[in-house]
Amino acid sequence: MCLDCGCAERTEHHHHHDHDHDTRTIRVEEDLLAKNDRLAAGNRARFAAHRLLVLNLVSSPGSGKTSILERSLRDLSGEFGFAVLEGDQQTANDADRIAATGVPAHQINTGAGCHLDAHMVGHGVDHFDLAPLDILMIENVGNLVCPASFDLGEDHKVAVLSVTEGEDKPLKYPHMFRAADLVLINKIDLLPYLDFDLEKCRDMARHVNPDAKILELSCKSGEGMDAWYAWLRAGVDGKRKQA
Repeated sequence: MCLDCGCAERTEHHHHHDHDHDTRTIRVEEDLLAKNDRLAAGNRARFAAHRLLVLNLVSSPGSGKTSILERSLRDLSGEFGFAVLEGDQQTANDADRIAATGVPAHQINTGAGCHLDAHMVGHGVDHFDLAPLDILMIENVGNLVCPASFDLGEDHKVAVLSVTEGEDKPLKYPHMFRAADLVLINKIDLLPYLDFDLEKCRDMARHVNPDAKILELSCKSGEGMDAWYAWLRAGVDGKRKQA
């Protein structure tokens, strides 16, 4: 389990054992991340052998990750071979939604865990035939903290932010948005009904990560989805050109 957010046993002590406790905690965190990085490197090599574009979709709960995936798969499954790994603490609801599109999906339930890790992903992809695939989508557990620290072997983290969440999310969770290569601002069809400042959100995201690409879209109305699809096509083309 992760030690970043308190989901593992991590109690503050206010006595003379503080220093030893903190040192042990840091050492455990370092060991945990080092092991994960080794497994992620193995995943990455496996994906590279198949020239597979791998995306790690991260967000807070309710941002619309699954809805974006559903629409993307229905629109593009005739063009690309897809598979989807779904991460949630419980239920197979999202995997069932993805499977309804006709795309292979596998659910990973983390129980008390707050994120996917490289070990889970490595075993999860064993459920797929990678040879015919172009894109592997990994929908991480809804959480803007811990998934930022765990490499899964992906090519890109894609951070999804909905306009119902407030424009200051990139400043509140800078580690996640700094780790993302692409930021999708979703549910822009709701902008007329909200006080969300789109330009301010863009500025905050650029402040945290000047290199991140930012796209605005609505998976409901379809507005902006073409730019997302163009980004995916460019990623697949880049993989196909690799030696």
